[in-house]
Amino acid sequence: MTESQNIQVSRDDAAHRYTVNVDGEPAGFIDYIEGDGTLAMTHTEVLERYQGTATARTLAGEALTDVARRGLAVIPLCPYIARYLTRTEVDDLTVLWPERS
Repeated sequence: MTESQNIQVSRDDAAHRYTVNVDGEPAGFIDYIEGDGTLAMTHTEVLERYQGTATARTLAGEALTDVARRGLAVIPLCPYIARYLTRTEVDDLTVLWPERS
């Protein structure tokens, strides 16, 4: 991926997912389940040609910033989102870590 590429993240409430486009082309998504004051992120997927680029990182960062801005707590059920949150702080985001058995 080159620096000149345009990465755009948006929330699609009807589909219950955040999507990412690179230069106007679909590149990936995060599926979520919204509850009472929470948003559980369940799955992240980025097309193979965008893996190893800033695409997934940008998608996660912007989606989590949106969750914080909306005043929701995130439940990181997706391994990628959980790993992202262990490495990156998101301002004003409440994280509800799932219990592990």
